[in-house]
Amino acid sequence: MIGLLQRVRRASVEVEDEEVAAIGRGILVLVGVERRDGEKQASRLAERLVNYRVFADDEGRMNLSVSDTDGGILLVPQFTLAANTRKGTRASFARAADPHEGERLYERLLSEVGARHPKVASGVFGANMQVALVNDGPVTFWLDTGGPAE
Repeated sequence: MIGLLQRVRRASVEVEDEEVAAIGRGILVLVGVERRDGEKQASRLAERLVNYRVFADDEGRMNLSVSDTDGGILLVPQFTLAANTRKGTRASFARAADPHEGERLYERLLSEVGARHPKVASGVFGANMQVALVNDGPVTFWLDTGGPAE
């Protein structure tokens, strides 16, 4: 399972010109689910997202997590993160989880993050979303829970 984590000052998601989710200071995480992923990967990514240290402490070092700073977490499903782009000029999505399994594991991730952190918002699985953000830093990390090899 892939989480593209971005530290943000604010972020929001619109679907059909209606805002469906928004946070202030916190992290926006684009989430990709691969065929190799399962419950273990969803749990591991949830743990990492809530505890990953991306905010500055009093000395200016990234030693604080979103939990430490009482920030928000906005999860946005994005199957294109699972694309294979190594060859040619068109992505292959053979590594991406099928839609039903992808949605199930995304919902599991959302539930697990919500159980660990009180301020969680979500995009809409399978929808055409418009995502707005102000990346703070910019600070962006690619987290991969590395499911079993194919």
